[in-house]
Amino acid sequence: MKKVLIANRGEIAVRIARACRDHGVASVAVYANADIDALHVRQADEAYALDGERPADTYLDIGKLLAIAKRAGADAVHPGYGFLSERADFARAVQAAGLIWIGPNPETIDVLGDKVEARKLAQQVGAPLVAGTPGPVESAAEVLAFAEQHGLPIAIKAAFGGGGRGMKVVWRMDEVAELFASAVREAEAAFGRGECFVEQFLDRPRHIEAQVIADTHGTVVVVGTRDCSLQRRNQKLVEEAPAPFISDEQRQRIHQSAHDICAKAGYIGAGTVEFLLSADGTLSFLEVNTRLQVEHPVTEETAGVDLVIEQLRIADGLPLSFSETPTPRGHSFEFRINAEDAGKGFLPTPGKIDAFRPPSGPGVRLDSGVESGSTVPGTFDSMMAKLIVTGATREQAIVRARRALAEFQIEGIASVLPFHQAVMDHDDFTGPERFAVHTRWIETDFAEQITLAPRSLPEAGETVLRTFIEIDGKRHELGLPSALLQGLAPLAGGSQAAPQPTAPAVEKGLVTAPISGNLHAWLVEDGAKVSAGEVIAVMEAMKMETQITAPASGKLAIREQAGAYLDAGAALAKLEG
Repeated sequence: MKKVLIANRGEIAVRIARACRDHGVASVAVYANADIDALHVRQADEAYALDGERPADTYLDIGKLLAIAKRAGADAVHPGYGFLSERADFARAVQAAGLIWIGPNPETIDVLGDKVEARKLAQQVGAPLVAGTPGPVESAAEVLAFAEQHGLPIAIKAAFGGGGRGMKVVWRMDEVAELFASAVREAEAAFGRGECFVEQFLDRPRHIEAQVIADTHGTVVVVGTRDCSLQRRNQKLVEEAPAPFISDEQRQRIHQSAHDICAKAGYIGAGTVEFLLSADGTLSFLEVNTRLQVEHPVTEETAGVDLVIEQLRIADGLPLSFSETPTPRGHSFEFRINAEDAGKGFLPTPGKIDAFRPPSGPGVRLDSGVESGSTVPGTFDSMMAKLIVTGATREQAIVRARRALAEFQIEGIASVLPFHQAVMDHDDFTGPERFAVHTRWIETDFAEQITLAPRSLPEAGETVLRTFIEIDGKRHELGLPSALLQGLAPLAGGSQAAPQPTAPAVEKGLVTAPISGNLHAWLVEDGAKVSAGEVIAVMEAMKMETQITAPASGKLAIREQAGAYLDAGAALAKLEG
């Protein structure tokens, strides 16, 4: 293996590029139009344009990725996490192109990526498991029937998904139809397949997972445990390793089940086996993520292992550099630094970062995909960076985390830093005698008021202009940020100052977009009479759905059609009468 194509973006692409350099192989980055000057593009040895704006036209386009791999002379592909990382068809396409796939075999992804089949495999090895449907459900009526038989709450989950996307928890019978439709929509948008299955949902459970890595020589090692209970809408926000406040027996059961599941599946590479642990001690297998996890750094810090280097070693046919579970060295927290406004319901806040000043000092690590001046596009995931803080004990790591979070400054867009600071001062999470956090703690127990963050909206029309130049007689495509061309416009147009746009008058009864993103669907028809507070549309941004409610009662006059990409504040419709 000499050159690796990184089929991803953001902080994970930067992380892989650095590991490639440490391992002595070259790296190739790819980029969507909005990422033309992203940090991962500059960290890699080479970078190639995907010529598109949205995930489907860029990081999810298998044909484009393989064409670039061939053009660049890459002999291997690392998918990172998200996007195509758990797509068996992508793994097969990579291998069919004669390239090395840095990940599990496609057959393994098929089995474990199908959540229904993964449950069956878990049953075969005796892993703990709650009741669930034997296969994907076809309709909301089947979901309702399961709920009536097993009781609420239940979880509707994307059969071919992961990362919490395409998962909805049903707490009332009258929510079934709406949440089933929402889960299918999210699954189709994120994974290209909408099949969903249903299982019992443990109320107020902890989310505990085991990091596994396996080589081609038959060695399967559980590297350690993590707790990822601090979530919002099934998206993890804070993770830590090793998982605290669990018994030796519970830890052993998690380790053994994770090992047995991966061994039975013939697993190769890095993967994570996830479990739920209820307050009464009930442990249940959740799923296997057949890829590197976002939260892998906390395991690296406490185990003394570079998991990405191990992935590269495995892809080269080398054995693991260790053969037993490492003894944890200290305790580590990871904070996902998302471009979301915690004071406004965690709304995504794409835009330009005016200042990005991360902390440093003992025990502090930063895995970032941005820097001062970077732009966070509204078409991709909201995560900008990961702050990892490690101490000799959990108590020391907490103290260091408070200091590091206080040092961290981000200006220009909102971030979740105020939320993280509040959490690290909350006794439910940091108390020495107990751990009261669960997967719905933010929605049900966390009552802290988060200060609204000032932010600037992205400029409308921000994109890339493509043209061509000739260098040494060879035609090359040239992509220029539109902001650069706007800056040159006064030079091209003489000394006259450009006219300044005036603020438009605000129309009464307007329904406006709360975020920049795609108008996914209207839930009511044009001309329908709606009531104040009624959910009338759904927008999607940074892979998250946001409901649009009517600000007042009236007759709906739709102005923007489903499928349109809109900036925050854009007029979607008007309420008349």
